[in-house]
Amino acid sequence: MYNKILELIKKYPTIIIHRHKNPDGDALGSQIGLKNIILDSFPDKKVYIVGDMTARYAFIEGAVMDDIPDEYYKNALSIVLDTSAKSLISDDRYATAPESARFDHHIFCEKIADVELTDTSFESCCGLITAFACNCGLTVSAAAAKALYTGMVTDSGRFRYDATTAQTFKYASFLMERKFDTSDIYKNLYSDDLDFIKLRARFVLKIEMTPHRVAYIYTTRKEAQGYGADDFTLSRAMVNVMSEIKGIDSWVNFTETENGVLCEIRSHTHNINPIAVKYGGGGHAKASGATLKDKNEAMSLLSDLCALSKTGENK
Repeated sequence: MYNKILELIKKYPTIIIHRHKNPDGDALGSQIGLKNIILDSFPDKKVYIVGDMTARYAFIEGAVMDDIPDEYYKNALSIVLDTSAKSLISDDRYATAPESARFDHHIFCEKIADVELTDTSFESCCGLITAFACNCGLTVSAAAAKALYTGMVTDSGRFRYDATTAQTFKYASFLMERKFDTSDIYKNLYSDDLDFIKLRARFVLKIEMTPHRVAYIYTTRKEAQGYGADDFTLSRAMVNVMSEIKGIDSWVNFTETENGVLCEIRSHTHNINPIAVKYGGGGHAKASGATLKDKNEAMSLLSDLCALSKTGENK
């Protein structure tokens, strides 16, 4: 499958790279990394990256998205990264390109592109892109390696999550041979300003517990507007304030936005992905998300998590 996507890249003079909305470090790292790999390997091509942006990862070199007209898609290959469902793709113009490809490491939900490579053995899409470059003999510069390594670090939880394998370290080692500054990555990722630390403290105080020991936080739109932070920070950046509570196996963070209720679900032991898929989302077995219509739907999802937790208790 690597070679099929490589042939598509060789075929088209223009490549437009997409990924999911509300991008995390893996989505942006794979997008920026792949752009650099293609440009370094095929200097005659035009490569664009598109989509919305998240301030938290603006430090990644090359993170400024391209503003391109519709006509660029007429003779272009669109590549979708790190996305399991069509509804999650940032900028739906990917479908107007003559041909498309996808790299993804999430549990398969639906067909998105003409040529697809989905491999859940990878801890990150950045890991999958690195494997693609290695297997196809493509050029990986220090800039590409730094972006890809950033995504590997964030999606593996600094190599702590159980998705981390020997394969992860194999490709991380390959990237580190490109001689970039890892301390710069960690400084930007894990050194927070005082306001962010205070925000985390406020979220800790919001934690609720169900009778079946599912932890959750619900933030209304009015509360969210009062925090002075973007939706990504309130949703994905805050979900793991609940991750180290003893006796808690599953937890969920709900955040009301103008586009619905963002839902980030995590678990140490349960496969919560089917629940996310039920509500139009997706992701991994122990880390998934969805966008819900309203609070009633959020409470319904919470009930499903409680039922899953209860099943585990009875085993």
